[in-house]
Amino acid sequence: MLMTNFLRERKSVREFKNKKIDVDVLSDIKVYLESIENEENNGSVRFSLYEYGEKLYNELKGVGGYSGVMIESPHYITLELMNNQESSIISSAYYMEKVITKLNNLGIDTCWVSIGNVEQDKKLQIFGEIIGEINYILAIGYGKARNPFVNDPISDRIGVEDLVFIDKIGNPPEGDELENRGLDDLFYYVRFAPSAFNKQPWRFLLKKDKVNLLIKYNDKEKPSLMDAGIIMYYFEYLANSIGINSKWELIKDMVVVEEDICYKYIGEFKL
Repeated sequence: MLMTNFLRERKSVREFKNKKIDVDVLSDIKVYLESIENEENNGSVRFSLYEYGEKLYNELKGVGGYSGVMIESPHYITLELMNNQESSIISSAYYMEKVITKLNNLGIDTCWVSIGNVEQDKKLQIFGEIIGEINYILAIGYGKARNPFVNDPISDRIGVEDLVFIDKIGNPPEGDELENRGLDDLFYYVRFAPSAFNKQPWRFLLKKDKVNLLIKYNDKEKPSLMDAGIIMYYFEYLANSIGINSKWELIKDMVVVEEDICYKYIGEFKL
């Protein structure tokens, strides 16, 4: 499936069939997870496939998930962070979305599940020896069929004019500026990337030969580094698909405040 179609149609599945994934496919997934760890190569992220999801679900039922609502699926993939550095948090989300794309191509549905509120002692009891921190797992399997007579709610998406700044924060693109630079489709489709609670905190500061990724937040929040990693993956993939073969370079310790709104600089992408 084209990435543009995948992004427009991408939905987290909250109800899974009681149908296990074929053992050969699970074996291929394990190999792929190992390849992702090797690609990441900093040793800051580790993935593990839990084939017997029922046990994991029963252990996390009532404590895992959003507001204690645990997603039941036949299998899970854990995301273990080996340290709390910002770069590790960002790359963990980047690579998990890469895993999700691979699973989608295999016809497998997914759902991010937060277990950040689960006590560490409970996690040790469930997962055994943990070197790092597990705050997210991925439920995987085959989603139940949706009722064709019930319309799925359509999430609002911010417009490109609110997503992209030109040269300085708060300055939107004018007229055909993005189209003339061949970037209109990229920014149109990247809007469909997922974010926690659909907050869509990402903003792009477009300059002559580069794009800076910013995360928008207020002074009572923390910038969502997981959302940063997710949007970086999809932006990079879409940019590469139109011939812009660059990769993100992270920016450290740079925050700008404009009218009580904070913008944390995350990375730079050369055009």
